[in-house]
Amino acid sequence: ESKSLVAGGGAVESALSIYLENYATTMASREQLAVAEFAHSLLIIPKMLAVNGAQDAADLVSKLRAFHHASQTSPDKSHFKFVGLDLVNGKCRDNKKAGVVEPAVSKIKSLKFATEAAITILRIDDLIKLDPEPKQDPRR
Repeated sequence: ESKSLVAGGGAVESALSIYLENYATTMASREQLAVAEFAHSLLIIPKMLAVNGAQDAADLVSKLRAFHHASQTSPDKSHFKFVGLDLVNGKCRDNKKAGVVEPAVSKIKSLKFATEAAITILRIDDLIKLDPEPKQDPRR
């Protein structure tokens, strides 16, 4: 469909998570909490990649987050935006240079579908909470 690629190995999810966490701090409403939690949930992908690769997920994901934070806050480190997980060697690397890439359209669609699924579940949960059954008096 499109001819664009993105770095793989959790690079997109980590970068988006950092971006959304920074964005959430600019909000002054309850939406801030939702955006921050959504940002946190995106890190499940690199965590699961590390766990499935028999690596220390906490260590690798924290290093990956540090790279992406640096890429978004320091103009001289913008090349870090392509850093993803190297599960063979248990470290972070430039996955674009290493050839670990994914189709951008596939990544966008999967993020959209996951977001829509979460919103649908939340709406159903709200509907259930909004209309509870009237409670019977046990003495009657």
